[in-house]
Order: sequence, then C-alpha cells, then structure tokens
Amino acid sequence: MNIEGRGLHTGQLSNVTLVPAKDGEGIYFVRTDLENQPVIQAVAENVSDTSRGTSLTQNNATVATVEHCLAALFASGIDNLRIEVNCGELPILDGSAKYWVQLIEQAGVKELSEEKQYLEIKVPYHYISEDKMTEYIALPSENFSVKSTISFNSDLIGTQMAEMDGLQAFNSDFASCRTFVFLSEIAFLLDNNLIKGGDLANAIVFADKPIDDATADKIGKFFNKNKEDIHTEHGVLNTVKLQYPNEPARHKLLDFVGDISLAAKNIKGEFIILRPGHKSNTNFAKLIKNSMNTIDSVPVYDPNKEPVFDICEIKKRLPHRFPMLMIDKITEVGTDYVVGLKNVTGNEDFFNGHFPEEPVMPGVLIVEALGQTGGMLVLKDAKPDEKYNTYFMKFEEVKFRNKVVPGDTLLLKVVQTEPIRRGIVRMKGTAYVGNKICVEATMMAMVSKA
Repeated sequence: MNIEGRGLHTGQLSNVTLVPAKDGEGIYFVRTDLENQPVIQAVAENVSDTSRGTSLTQNNATVATVEHCLAALFASGIDNLRIEVNCGELPILDGSAKYWVQLIEQAGVKELSEEKQYLEIKVPYHYISEDKMTEYIALPSENFSVKSTISFNSDLIGTQMAEMDGLQAFNSDFASCRTFVFLSEIAFLLDNNLIKGGDLANAIVFADKPIDDATADKIGKFFNKNKEDIHTEHGVLNTVKLQYPNEPARHKLLDFVGDISLAAKNIKGEFIILRPGHKSNTNFAKLIKNSMNTIDSVPVYDPNKEPVFDICEIKKRLPHRFPMLMIDKITEVGTDYVVGLKNVTGNEDFFNGHFPEEPVMPGVLIVEALGQTGGMLVLKDAKPDEKYNTYFMKFEEVKFRNKVVPGDTLLLKVVQTEPIRRGIVRMKGTAYVGNKICVEATMMAMVSKA
C-alpha cells in the first residue's frame, strides 16, 4: 500500500510504501533513494532529533517526522512492518494520523505465528525533564492508557486535558487530531528554512498575537494569501473549525503514542503526562525501555544448581571478611554480567540497630552488596592467586524501591555497560527479592593490582 505527500519541513514529495514483514523483523524504515537502501529501525536508541518532530538515524541515513505513522501502527497492533520511503521525511498529509490509519485499515492486518510480546510496566516510573517543564509517570496496568495535560501561555489554548483509556479509542477519537502552530512562530520557522511543505491544510494555525505588516506579507506569500487575509485577531488563522475543543491536547497525546512506541511495539501501562514534547517523550521511552530490559531479565535462583563461585572462591577474589562480606555465592556468570546471592537472616548484626522492632536491611549495605558483586564481575576471569582490588569511585542514580527483611533471598545482578578502559569499569546493578526490584544503581570503579 502506498501513500504520498509533501514532507512538512523539507517540502519534498515523499512516497511511502508499507510492505509486510516477517516474524521478529520489527518495524523499520528503508531509504529506497539511497545507495544500498539503508535500514533504520524504529527504536528509541535511533532517535537523532526532536526539535520539530521525531527523527531516526541509523546506518548514516535519517528519516524524519515519523511520529504520526508510528502512532497509527502502535494503535493498530502492528509488530512487524517494512516502511519504504524515497526521501528523508515522511509526508505530513493533513497533520494527523488519520490517513495512516485508513491506509492500514485498507491493507488489513495479518496475524503471524509468533506470540505478541508486551513491555509491561511492573513498577512505577517517574521522569522530570532537565528544564523541569515536563513530567511523566508510568504505572502498572493491564491496559494501555494515557492521561495528558498541556499548558501554553496563550488564552487560545491555555491548559487542556485529554484522556485515552485503551487503544481502541485511538482511531475514532485521536487519529484525526491535527498538529498546530502559533502564527507568531511561522516567521521564525520560515527564516530557519523549515515548514517548506506547510500549508493551511496540514496544521491548525492559532493567531495568538498581532504581527506587523512585513511579517504578514511574508506569511501571506508563503500561504499564497494576501497579507490582509493573515488576520491578527485571536482565533484559528485558516478559520477551520476545531474538531474538538481540546484538539491540541489530543494531538499531543497522539504524538506521545507514536514516540512511546519506540520503547516497544506493545505496551501495558498507565501513563500520566504533563506538558509533553518530542524530546521528553523519546527520553522517557529510552528510560522505560532500558529499565524494563533489566526487569525482563530478572534472575532466577535454583538452589539445586551448583554455584559458579561459592563463598570460598569469593574470598579468594575479594578482600572482604565478616561482617562486611555481603555476598554468599555467585549463581550465574555471563560475558558481561554476573548474578550474586545473599541470604538475609535474622542473625545479621546490623538488625540489632536497624531496627530492633522492625528489622530492615540498610539500603547502603544493599548497595555495598551490589558493589561486591560488581567486584566479582570484574574479577570473574582472574586466577585465584592473582590479587586485585576494586575501588569504587562513583555510585549514581541510586533508587530504593522495596525493603529487604530477614528471610529474604537477595539476588544481585550487575551488568558491565562499557568496555574497561585504563582500569575503569562502569556497571549497572539491580537488587531483587523475587521479581521485585529493591535497589538500582549505576557504578564506576577502578581496578588495580593489590
């Protein structure tokens, strides 16, 4: 199935073909106009620009303004699709996802044999942007739902809310909601060589403040209108009636659906978002994806299985001794990770003071246990007679999520996140009891011979 139109910013005539893909191929773009037709996977890691839409880059190729297409695919439950495009930007069409939805409905959806995989929000997540302007909360849910609030310093929009309880409402209530821009922004966009494909048919233009004659003339020429037609009264410039009183809020929710799909093709969770934008949307998608990758690989302890390193082998590699040796064995070893275990008993000395009436393992000691497990990760290939010390230089992004009490079996997974350089190693540690995350931390350590 094909669809054609102008790219919003480049103005290029963009021709897009949706081609069925096989199980496990995922959603990806193919730049058919470039040599070797490079592939660009629709994943959060490939986000390259979010200034005026979401752009993806991979294999030295970029495709821009992908959010409306991705929102339609996500709402339609599409897991695998090849999207061929003959230039660097998808068509803006009418500024919504409506025509993408129609294209999918016309083509139909084929069920593949592979079972649908979901990213399930299992613990709450909270994200605030660096500028403190946007805020996101993700909560566990058996459904996908979004509650969105936008706020603009303009009485034309002001504060608006939109809510979508389940993806079944997307096509009927959100897909047709169009992108919007303020009249006062258009001159800036034109001066910066943007919106070459923009017109009054693919965006709602809010006349938010008076503009001078020169600016009105420039905008009028761009839209093939007389400057007298570029009115400066409050309202919608092109006099098109809004489909909903809160159409801007609904469009921002549409954008969020497209951007969050870069975390996973299918998601179960409740999202509460305040003043969303493409940059924060995609940053949140990366946060969710990275965190859930850790959760999805929760280590499983089999007490019948022989440990990789028992307590005696650990003592040969680590200098720690009672009462500061915080791991009992290493149960699993991979190329770039290890899993340690600590049996927490009521006889631990620290429970005498933390706390006598409600014993809780101190969070700092759980972090210490993660650090020692990190030491075993670094030294897992060392010979027992080779003496090294691991000195931790930094613990960051430490989060305490659930308490650890007597009787718990604490599993400590530490993953090396970068190659060791000049004796410096960076790691991500997660402590679990069952499938519950208790503590998370990123760590940096220096390894040196004793």
